[in-house]
This record gives sequence, structure tokens and C-alpha cells, in this order.
Amino acid sequence: MGTRLRMLISAVILVSWVLSASDAHYHTHRHHRLEDVALTEEIDVRAQKNKRATDDRNSLLLADTPDDSGPMAPVGDPSDLPTCLLCVCLTGSVYCEEVDPDMTSVPALPKETNYLYARYNKIKKITAKDFGDIVTLKRIDFTGNIISEIEDGAFAKLTMLEELSLAENQLVKLPMLPAKLVSFNANHNKLKTKGVKSNAFKKLNKLTHLYLAHNELEAVPLIPETVRTLHLQNNNISSVTVDTFCKSNNTYYIRPNMNEIRMDGNPVILGQYPNSFICLQSLPIGRYQ
Repeated sequence: MGTRLRMLISAVILVSWVLSASDAHYHTHRHHRLEDVALTEEIDVRAQKNKRATDDRNSLLLADTPDDSGPMAPVGDPSDLPTCLLCVCLTGSVYCEEVDPDMTSVPALPKETNYLYARYNKIKKITAKDFGDIVTLKRIDFTGNIISEIEDGAFAKLTMLEELSLAENQLVKLPMLPAKLVSFNANHNKLKTKGVKSNAFKKLNKLTHLYLAHNELEAVPLIPETVRTLHLQNNNISSVTVDTFCKSNNTYYIRPNMNEIRMDGNPVILGQYPNSFICLQSLPIGRYQ
């Protein structure tokens, strides 16, 4: 009897322990499941938020991206754009070199521009209005354009202009030039003597460098006393006179400033005109026999 009672009590204790352990395991497992569900839901919420953000960004990108399926808008005339968007504008200087799209006319310049570099473009013409309001210019460089015409008075108001380059263009005649020019370059054009007035350089009493090489000149123009460097190579000059560089009525005249004259590449034989150079400190470069 005692043995049975002990076995019954042991059985009751074992059943109670099993039930307790099972309940604890159930609650623990349920707690973990709840945590997993909560984590899954949080992950889903975050994923939905990220998707919405990505969709919003893509919508903005699509709005900013041009539609390749439709026709592209025309580039337009660069003259319609502000100069400092097409060119580089620094304090007092404007650099418009090899502008794309092609620049075909002189750009509108900021006030108080001192230096303009508009080289290697497609400028065809210089008008009297191009520099009407920019009287502060000291240097202009139009090298490498296709300029064939310059209106009368185009440089009339440029009283401070000291350097002007029109090299590598298609000019057949020269306009009136500013009186204070120190350097003028018209190399590689189509200039003929009839297109260069006899007094074109006469009043330029500050001119020291004159470049007229690679043109079609038949004669040497009147050169101011101040000129030091004169380039006339590769023209069609066939003769010179005593008055070309010296003065026939003054055998004592000396021309002290001119120290470089290039006349090579012309048909003239300089050795046939010895009296034409007696006032010079050095003989011109060219053909002597």
C-alpha cells in the first residue's frame, strides 16, 4: 500500500512537471513567433518606404531627362545667348575662342571690356555698331575668322585701342584705323594696294609693329616714322623707290627706328634699288639678285 501511494505521488508530480514544461515552451515559442512577425512587418514597412522613395527619385529623373523619342529643340543662334555663357569673361577680358556653336558675328561685350580675344570663329563682318558703346578696349584679336568686310567707322570710337589683329581672314581692303594703334596685324588676308588707302597708316604716330605679310600688295604703303618692325613678305611687290623708306629730297635723312624689314617672297629684286635703303640702319630681308 505504501509502495503504491509513493508511485501515485511520483506520477502526479511527473505529469505536473511535463504540463508546466510544455506550457513554458509554448509561451516561449509564441513570444518568438510574435517577435518574428513584428520584425517581418517592420521590414515590409521599410521596404515599402524605400520603394516609394526610389519611385519618387525616378520620377524626378524622368522629368529632367529630355525625351529622345521627340524632335530635339534647335540649338539656336549663339548671338541670342549672353556673351559670358558662350565665352570666358574675366575682369576686363573676354575670351571667345573656337566657340561652339559657331560664332558668326561680334558678341555683345560687357561694359568696360579692355581685351577681346575672338580667335578662330566664323565671324564674317564687323559693323559700326559692334563697338559703339565699348570705348575702353585696348586690344582686339580676330585672328582666324572669315571676315571679309569691315564697315567704315567700325573702330572710330576706340580711342584707347593699341593692338588690333585681323590676321588670317579674307579682307580685300582696310578700314580707317584708330590713331593710337601700337601694333597692327593683317597677315594672311587678300589685301591689294587699291584696298589700302595711301594714308591708311600715315596718322598712326604711335605705330611700332606693322604686319602685312602673305597678301597681294603690289607696292609698299606709306610707313610712319615710328615703325620698328615691318613685315611685307610673300606679296606681289615688284619695285621700290627712294621715297619708299627714305626721302629723295633729303640725302641726310636717317630713319633710326626701323630695324626689321622683311620683303622676302616678293618678285622685287632689292639689289636694283641701292639708293632706296641708304637711310636705314640695316638692309631689308629679301632678294638682291
